[in-house]
Amino acid sequence: MSAQTFLALVLFSVYHGNLSNNSFLKLKLFMNYRPFEIFENKSATPWVIICDHASNIVPESVAKGSLGLDKLEMKRHIAFDIGAKNLAVELGNILKAPVICSNFSRLVIDPNRGEKDPTLVMQLYDGTIIPANKNIEKTEILRRLNLFYRPYHDAIEQVLAPLENPIVVSIHSFTPQLKGKKKRPWHIGLLAANDRRLHDVFLRCLKQEQSLYIGDNQPYVGKLPGDTIDQHAIKKGRLNTLIEVRNDLICNNENQKKWAAIIGKKLKQAKDLLDGRSFKNKT
Repeated sequence: MSAQTFLALVLFSVYHGNLSNNSFLKLKLFMNYRPFEIFENKSATPWVIICDHASNIVPESVAKGSLGLDKLEMKRHIAFDIGAKNLAVELGNILKAPVICSNFSRLVIDPNRGEKDPTLVMQLYDGTIIPANKNIEKTEILRRLNLFYRPYHDAIEQVLAPLENPIVVSIHSFTPQLKGKKKRPWHIGLLAANDRRLHDVFLRCLKQEQSLYIGDNQPYVGKLPGDTIDQHAIKKGRLNTLIEVRNDLICNNENQKKWAAIIGKKLKQAKDLLDGRSFKNKT
C-alpha cells in the first residue's frame, strides 16, 4: 500500500466515523513520521555525528509495518546497530555536535550502501530470511529509496553543507559473533577507505588506552563504494572516521556514556594533533 492510499483510506474512515483508537494512533504516527532524526547542537563545532543503523522501525508504509519477522528477530543486530544511537547522541553531547540518525530499519533499506549495491535490501541476513524482502521488485526498491534512503542522505548533506571543513564521524556497532563464524575479539574497530588522515591519528590516540583491543579496518573493511562516508566525506574531501563498537559493550546507558567519553576524548586529541597542537597535558 502506498503512503497516499493509506492516507486516503484513513481520511475516508474519519469522514464516516469508522476510525478506531488504534487506527487513529497509526495515523498520528504516520503524519509525524520522518525517515531521520536530527539532534541539533548550536555550538560552533566542526564535528558532525552520523548513525546509519540507529533504528529497527519498520514504517507503516512498508508491508503494513512488518517485514514478517518476530519481535525477537527485530531486536537482533540484523535489524539495527544495538546501542549505536544512544552512543552517537552521547558523543554529540560531548563534542557539542549535531547528530543525524536514521529512523528506519536497515532491513527496510540500508542507508549505508550505495544505491546499486546488491545488499541495499537484504533478503537473507546472518541466517535469517526477511520474508517481505524475498523476491522484492525493482519498483519497491525505488519506492523505498525515495521514501527513506534519499531523504535521510539529503538531511545529512543539509547539516554538512553550511559548515566550513566539517569532520564526519559515523557510529556503528557490531555483533560479537555471526552465526557459524569465529568470535570477534575487538572492543572497537576503526574503518577507513582511501582517506586515512583522521583515521591514522585517531587510531594512534586510541592505542594509548592499553586495555582496548582495537581493529584497524576490522571487523569490516572500510572501503564500500557509495556508502555514507563515501557519499558525504570522501567524495567531498571531508575528514572522516567510521567507528564500530562491539554491541555487548554498549548495551546500557552507563556503558554508552563511558564509551562516548573515551571516543570523544581521543577524537579531540586527534584533531589537536592534526591542527599541530600537542595534547600531552590534556585530560
